[in-house]
Amino acid sequence: MSAPTRPSGPPVALIVGGGPGISASCARLFSSQGMKVAMAARNPDKPVLQTLSKSPDIQCYRCDASQESEVEALFQNVTHDLGKPNLVVHNIDGRSGDIFRKGIDEVEPELVRKTLLNSTFSAFLVGQQAARNMLSNPISDAGHRGTIIFTNASAAFKGYPRSGAFAMASHGKSGLAQSMARELMPKGIHVAHVPIDAAIGWTQTDGTRSHRLAGESIEDNQADPAYIAETYLHLHRQHRSTWTYEVVLRPWLENW
Repeated sequence: MSAPTRPSGPPVALIVGGGPGISASCARLFSSQGMKVAMAARNPDKPVLQTLSKSPDIQCYRCDASQESEVEALFQNVTHDLGKPNLVVHNIDGRSGDIFRKGIDEVEPELVRKTLLNSTFSAFLVGQQAARNMLSNPISDAGHRGTIIFTNASAAFKGYPRSGAFAMASHGKSGLAQSMARELMPKGIHVAHVPIDAAIGWTQTDGTRSHRLAGESIEDNQADPAYIAETYLHLHRQHRSTWTYEVVLRPWLENW
């Protein structure tokens, strides 16, 4: 089954959140499937983004996705440079090392505010711009205007102790995705919510897969971002008669 296409030119994918795991894997896979790919990050000078941008089909953009004006400008620039995106992936969870392992009585309110801005609010801004752009797309022969995918975490379903801010952000992103799906799917826009219940072990320079906190991937106990990207591509290519709203990904060894 081929991916939905724009009336002219190659399809365009926009990935918001640039890192060596899911975002980089999506960029590589989407471009290999004939898409033009835009990657947006606060710091487009990251080594992985610099490497990806050497591909003629991948272009990197600077964007603070918690800022309305920057998200609006991002969509305008991508549309001008590559064409209107018909696949948008929001891959920012907003977490920081400073926010975890702090009780509700000690966590700094400013860190909570930043977590919500960088996760839930940025998801709203990106989702809003994606919807505005896609609603103006003609409906393809398959009845499809575009796909919006929100990456999330297991905190979308359960609030762990000493992790209230992240639970708030993840629950909020889940609620946003569900509301958008009910509103936009009948209009031809596929909205999918993908909580990932796993450490993501991305491939290091020596060829091994590991996570900065969980260590090396052993017996596939960590999610491989290359296969997460394949799931995202499958979601984008689904027929509208069987659109998936939510798919939870976890390794076979994960205790849940």
